[in-house]
Amino acid sequence: MGTATFAVPSLRRLFEKGYAINGVITQPDKPSGRGQALHASPVKKLAAELQLPVHQPSSLKTNETRQLVAALSPDLVVVVAYGKILPPWLLQFPRYGCINVHGSILPKYRGAAPVHWALANGESKTGVCTMLLDEGLDTGGVYLCDETEIEPEETVTQLYDRLAAMGAPLLERTVAGVTEGTLNAQPQDREKATYAPILKKDDGFIDWRMPARKTHDRVRAFNPWPGTVTRFRGNVCKVLKAKVGAGGLSATSPPPPGTIQLTKGSLKVVCGDGETLEIVSIQPENKKAVSGVDFANGARIQSGEKFEPMMDNERYG
Repeated sequence: MGTATFAVPSLRRLFEKGYAINGVITQPDKPSGRGQALHASPVKKLAAELQLPVHQPSSLKTNETRQLVAALSPDLVVVVAYGKILPPWLLQFPRYGCINVHGSILPKYRGAAPVHWALANGESKTGVCTMLLDEGLDTGGVYLCDETEIEPEETVTQLYDRLAAMGAPLLERTVAGVTEGTLNAQPQDREKATYAPILKKDDGFIDWRMPARKTHDRVRAFNPWPGTVTRFRGNVCKVLKAKVGAGGLSATSPPPPGTIQLTKGSLKVVCGDGETLEIVSIQPENKKAVSGVDFANGARIQSGEKFEPMMDNERYG
């Protein structure tokens, strides 16, 4: 059971290792793009390539889905980035249970967006875990974990893909251990649990009062979705890439957060801790992405102008 690209390496690994995959369950095709044409999930595309039977129930709570699972009669259900919570009857159906691959070191970052929030919070390491699913939100016992360092400039796309690749061999080891009876799930420490809620648009609203490093972490965590956005001269701009400026401000009374500073070859913004954030790539409203310098030149920005904050619950795009 899987939908997103995070699940693709795991499905391919199990197939290549010769496991009998008698069915792939993924979410229904969804409309996207200007024409709102239906598009298959990455998992469905891979399943078709591997000539595996694909099923796309709109709900897991119907009698039809119960009949489907009964017909497939799985000994084990593997769940990776499927996108829906499994009902109790499904959790209890396979004799080896339902095994999940999760993109964090549990019990940290339980929830829908562990990779994004680990980056946004400036973590220096993260990893992947396999666990036995239960009725809680990522609360089941953990089988195996692999850790990795997070690079200082690593983006969420890069980290997401790395963790997906790490999850595949970890899942293979887990499935082998569970089916051979040599691996047992260990309870999580509930006192150490943290959460990674589903992302909302306003999570990407830049607050220039934050420290420069914190803003930088959110830029690399929230692109492409929900995007890190700010206002300039009344228009929404999406900051795509940034880096913390070298050194702090020399002035005894630094300019207010959001103030733009132009130097030769760079556009920097004053942040709440007195450090500056250099804008490397920015996308003005309804325009293509450009470098920070080209943005400043094209708009004839003057030092001292400001990026303005977005308003809470503001609609745009």
